[in-house]
Amino acid sequence: MERKFFGTDGVRDLANSGNMTPEFALNLGRAFIKFNHGKKIIIGSDTRLTGKMLEGALSSGISSEGADVYSAGIIPTPGVSFAIKYLHADGGAVISASHNPAEYNGIKFLGSDGCKLSDEEELEIENLLFHDESNNTSGNVGNIYDRHELVHAYARHIASFLNDDAVIDNTVFDCANGASAKSVPILVENTKFSRLNTKIISRDFNGLNINKNCGVMNMKNLTDYVVENKMSVGFAFDGDADRVLICDKHGRIIDGDIILWVIGRWLSKRKTKGSDKVVITVMSNMALETHFENEGIKTLRCPVGDRYVLETMRESGAALGGEQSGHIIATEFTGTGDGLCTAMLFLNAIHDLNEDISTLTDRFGRYPQRLTNLTLKKSRELVNMQAINEIVEEYNVKVSKGRIFIRTSGTEPLLRILVEAPEKSLVEELSEILASKLEKFC
Repeated sequence: MERKFFGTDGVRDLANSGNMTPEFALNLGRAFIKFNHGKKIIIGSDTRLTGKMLEGALSSGISSEGADVYSAGIIPTPGVSFAIKYLHADGGAVISASHNPAEYNGIKFLGSDGCKLSDEEELEIENLLFHDESNNTSGNVGNIYDRHELVHAYARHIASFLNDDAVIDNTVFDCANGASAKSVPILVENTKFSRLNTKIISRDFNGLNINKNCGVMNMKNLTDYVVENKMSVGFAFDGDADRVLICDKHGRIIDGDIILWVIGRWLSKRKTKGSDKVVITVMSNMALETHFENEGIKTLRCPVGDRYVLETMRESGAALGGEQSGHIIATEFTGTGDGLCTAMLFLNAIHDLNEDISTLTDRFGRYPQRLTNLTLKKSRELVNMQAINEIVEEYNVKVSKGRIFIRTSGTEPLLRILVEAPEKSLVEELSEILASKLEKFC
């Protein structure tokens, strides 16, 4: 049975409309406790103006079912994951639309282990939506507590991962006017970064400028700053800071594939349990497989979404997994995608491997790759993927050393077309042809 409301990363919609109204959030909160049966729930949010509105409704739904709510305020998604374990809570919720513009918002749930729920668990919550209202009397409802200091505990926790010797002078952090705008300054204050030329940009959030011309959604903001100010390295986060992208001193982007390549070799050198396997998604560049193969590290592919990455990691015992988009999970340190944690591990790895950040993109040597997005004018469940795949198969024979991959987005109304091959001209040609042929299915 297909989920109706949950996508790849929770429920998401235009805020105050559709499936992201206060009324829906209240019902979602009730359904979550009917499913979770917990008594202690952490809630955090990013910086969107609609966050407090939705948090009030979600908290009301949760407390009406008898659970206490601990509000962490503005905190990254992985900060909520940390807080669940830190306070021994029964679960959590994050109010965020991640990389989407400010007019969107979303709600995603975490279990008592601090990890995102499975498809099956989200379906159970959907089946409990709109059931009878709570029969709890006033003496049985939960309380709501302000625990905004949790962001300090989270940031200090992440700071503890960073080795002093690995800190690089002239580092820039782009907070995307999002959740990391609260946690990055605390992290800097608690590390050697505070004694060096460290810059924090896109931190002046106003509720409406999250992800606007900054962060991972507009890397030019960071790359221009790095080049113009002669900085050494830059880190950019998305709205809820569960992913990170990096740029070198030349302003060239280091994506999740290269980050995995660096951290994967570092974990292998440290002989971390499970470091002989790395989980990547169907979107990762084929060059990554080749690099890991040369290091004796096996790669396993899974669907897009960091929770699918984690599921495959658990099944295989892999110590590391992630996405090209910058969601990285290293289970020794975190149970969910964590942009701040990844940045710290990347710096440790660079130092211990004696790497030169400015040469990484050249040495990685990725296959030419192009991602084309077609806007869907109907529900993704109504897209005829069988007919689309039949067309794709006709062209797959032309990329014997590459691949064509088509999927619908789980968070946006898009059909994504990925073409990858050794020759850039072939990638461009096939991308244009497929976009033209598949447009009718949208």
